[in-house]
Amino acid sequence: MSPPAHNLERLFSPRSIAFVGGTVAEMAIRRNLELAYDGEIWPVHPGRSEVAGLKGYPSVDDLPRAPDAAFIAVRRELTIDIVQKLSDAGAGGCVCYAAGFAEMGEEGQKLQDKLVKAAGDMPLVGPNCFGLVNYLEKCALWPYLFGGKPVERGIALISQSGNIAMNLTMNKRSVNFTHVIGAGNQAVLGQADYIDTLLQDDRVVAIGLYIEGVDDIEHFSRAALQALKRNVPIVVMKVGKTDASARQSGSHTSSLTGSDVLFDALFDRLGIVRVNSLTRLLETLKIFELGAPLAGRNIFSLSCSGGEAAVIADAAAEIDIEMKPFLDTQVANLAAQFPNYVTVSNPFDYNTSIWGDRVAMERCFTTAMEGEHDAAVLIYDHPTVVSDEVDEWAMTLDAFIAAHKATGMPAFVVCTISELLPEEIRDRLIAEGIVPLQGLDDALFALSAAAKYHEFLASGAGAATLPKFAAGEIAPDAPVRFLDEFQSKCRLRDFGLTVPEGDVGAAAEAPEIAERIGYPVVVKAVGEKFLHKSDVAAVVLNLKSADDVVAAVASISESVAESHGAPERFLVERMVTGAIAELIIGIKRDDQYGPALVIGAGGILVELIADSASLLLPTDRAAVTKAVESLSSYNLIQGFRGNKAGDMTAIVDAVLSVAAFAESNWDRLMELDINPLLVLPEGQGVVAADALISFSFEE
Repeated sequence: MSPPAHNLERLFSPRSIAFVGGTVAEMAIRRNLELAYDGEIWPVHPGRSEVAGLKGYPSVDDLPRAPDAAFIAVRRELTIDIVQKLSDAGAGGCVCYAAGFAEMGEEGQKLQDKLVKAAGDMPLVGPNCFGLVNYLEKCALWPYLFGGKPVERGIALISQSGNIAMNLTMNKRSVNFTHVIGAGNQAVLGQADYIDTLLQDDRVVAIGLYIEGVDDIEHFSRAALQALKRNVPIVVMKVGKTDASARQSGSHTSSLTGSDVLFDALFDRLGIVRVNSLTRLLETLKIFELGAPLAGRNIFSLSCSGGEAAVIADAAAEIDIEMKPFLDTQVANLAAQFPNYVTVSNPFDYNTSIWGDRVAMERCFTTAMEGEHDAAVLIYDHPTVVSDEVDEWAMTLDAFIAAHKATGMPAFVVCTISELLPEEIRDRLIAEGIVPLQGLDDALFALSAAAKYHEFLASGAGAATLPKFAAGEIAPDAPVRFLDEFQSKCRLRDFGLTVPEGDVGAAAEAPEIAERIGYPVVVKAVGEKFLHKSDVAAVVLNLKSADDVVAAVASISESVAESHGAPERFLVERMVTGAIAELIIGIKRDDQYGPALVIGAGGILVELIADSASLLLPTDRAAVTKAVESLSSYNLIQGFRGNKAGDMTAIVDAVLSVAAFAESNWDRLMELDINPLLVLPEGQGVVAADALISFSFEE
């Protein structure tokens, strides 16, 4: 259970802070003196009557009253005792600096359990953490040096790594923070608790996170949904992309989904922006703080170099940035401003013909901003040498600023490498309402991410819903029972999935079944020993007569007899022909999320290209459609190179029927695998050619 919200407010904005310990605690006191914190500071040390020039107290029992916050920097065993005393006294919260808790294994976990018990309802940051800094209230429960400066509004940062948080505060990118939280082991407070509290402060306009994992995924999701509703973007760098340990598995689905893939699905659902580097984290947060909402991803770029134009054109194509041409009227106007050797295009290399001509550059930039693009980008690298000639570079900025003011178009200045946009230039641009971005690739990524977020909001993000999470844990060693193919198909058919006409019987009954359903047919061995029939030659296709069926049954029996024993039952089905694509629809159970849905390229392509998309449940038609359209194999479904288009409506219906089955069997479904789902031409439907279901059951 999360601590009461009012207690977190005391911890975040304390009017009195106790600093318990020696050297490290004194370092934290100095941070507050440097910030000019105007609350009360109470050093606690048994052998020092004065610490950092302030009156010292021998123990927390001797403090004037219960502090709003405490920074505890003593050995781990003593930390537990002090936390207990602070909790009993009614302190507002504490930071536990000491390491040696759960991160150290079983013994450390026992100590951490004692620490949590000692804290009771008192909020606790850590242990094994640096703590927190509040730049708004000018206070720090944090011992080490940090960058940044007091602000009136901006971005909050939550990091499981204190060192990464500290380094990010030292950035030279004009990214200043309202709060920095080094979360550590998160024994009491997790990311969701911090998000909940930060959302209560209107001065926080965006939240950045560096995370390695989320212990309470349900609380995190609720907090993220509230951030979305309040239009406070969350930008996450999550590390640890390896899949969680797999349970007993008999399906292909496990190769396509894992815990990190499901984090992506959660982030997509809740509008959380995921980045893959710390520099992209900073640049994306910067846009959310300083930039106006972007209407779309259609930008144009200005540069005085063809090389820069080529670089931005390639980079934009890779990260979903659009660079549509200028309007015809703009092209004509721009062409009239330049010699005939200058080509008007987007990206636009305005050449050196107007370099140093302030009036000509402003005219050019203004014309370029009078069209229908969503944003203007000036590629600008400031010289690092001292020279009178640098004034010519300054003219370029003057012209760009003037054009931005004249047109009101969202504007960005981007340097190709991060160090070529010094602080004084960044400060000036920010003052003029232009966002300075550093590093071309990171800048374009940030532009794309911010635009997608605003597109998500505009598309009805207010209707976003939480996924359903695992209702009760299934033990890792819980027995698993697999249904054979025929049983699986019968279960799914009841939920609306189309399966081939067919029946099961003994070897002698197979020809009779084939005659009844009509040729051509497929014959397969069925049973728990034959979960992957093609791997053991337990399937024969395109049989056109009773003799073919008899021969197929004999061939299958002979090929599997030594390794698997003779099959007792055979499935005979009508052969489905004319498929234009093969898909896989799967369900994989995750410990945190419960059953999760995966859609991908099917057949032999499953492991070969891993072309898939994952969705959390429950889902809807729009989300399923978007997931299918994101697949590379969607090109086949659309009708690749003049071929017939596939039945998209039937594909979505099939996926939704599987989702309904999963929700109906939520507490016991382990895995489900339909591979392949044969996609027929538009209007002819889809057919599940193979299916496999496994359930957890109690012995």
